[in-house]
Amino acid sequence: MTDSSPASFRVGLIGFGLAGSAFHAPLISATPGLQLSAVVTGNPERADRASRDYHDVIVVPTAEELLSRPDQLDLVVVASPNGSHAALGMAALAAGLPVVIDKPLATTPQQGRELVIAARERGLMLTVFQNRRWDSDFLTLKKLLAEDVLGTVHRCESRFERWRPQPSRGWRDQAPADQAPGILFDLGSHLIDQAIQLFGPVHSAYAEIDRRRQGTRSDDDSFIAITHQSGTRSHLWMSSVAGQGGPRFRVLGDKAAFVKTGLDPQEADLRAGRHPARPGWGEDPVAQWGQLGTDDNLVTIPSVPGTYPEFYRQVRDALRGVAPVPVDPADAVTVLEVIAAAREATGVTS
Repeated sequence: MTDSSPASFRVGLIGFGLAGSAFHAPLISATPGLQLSAVVTGNPERADRASRDYHDVIVVPTAEELLSRPDQLDLVVVASPNGSHAALGMAALAAGLPVVIDKPLATTPQQGRELVIAARERGLMLTVFQNRRWDSDFLTLKKLLAEDVLGTVHRCESRFERWRPQPSRGWRDQAPADQAPGILFDLGSHLIDQAIQLFGPVHSAYAEIDRRRQGTRSDDDSFIAITHQSGTRSHLWMSSVAGQGGPRFRVLGDKAAFVKTGLDPQEADLRAGRHPARPGWGEDPVAQWGQLGTDDNLVTIPSVPGTYPEFYRQVRDALRGVAPVPVDPADAVTVLEVIAAAREATGVTS
């Protein structure tokens, strides 16, 4: 495919809510070799915003209309509500188009496996937007593990905790269970994926999945403890009701510990409309740099800059046939297997 690749791959983006407008559209547009050509949204305000922010984009109201002209696209990105990911991904593959699907890949492991099989049978690219693999804190910890400064890690504590005491009226808080709402599918998909990337396959898992806020139908305060085959234990917290958050990472090894506070700045910058190509993109504030060592001998570790734009650069190169996909969809199926096992073990069905 390398010799015949177009100058820019034409991208159709399904969904222009938070994921589509704040993450995918700006990152696609900032990637040389990718062109945001079409956006699907049935919301008039979002359609106006897409047309205003991306002057050359075509806005259509339905995915069916977008996929009815597959010869006008080279890639489809699915950034719709979780419950539609599998069906829209399958429809794009059936139209002969490579696909990026926002996490979670699907609502069940079986749906995820069917997508992987369909892409393989058609010889089409399929990958999953696990952007948190390019978080500053994750990249910093990954570097420390490669350098073996922590030694053998026996426990990794990892958190995405927020203070949002009032539930929204949107699907994340109000959709039925079979539509994959809630914080476990949302932030848990990232935390589980990161833990597996850092410490390897899962041997067993324990979970606590709770609804704390009145007026929400889905979990908003959850915890998973993973025992990896390596022996490391990952303790993962995700919450919308944490008035004070704990450390982003607290990693304990037999040589040293690493403690990191604060969140990667890229999400806040994207939400604020800052361009991913600006100088200093992804740089963590010095006040949030982590501490490595022991209580009597601590060293401040500069954070590795976060690089969300790298995801779509790798997508482009995969389309050109010169690189693998940035995220193996089989990894996303594994995450769904952990979530499904946690929900079944705790009796969460609605």
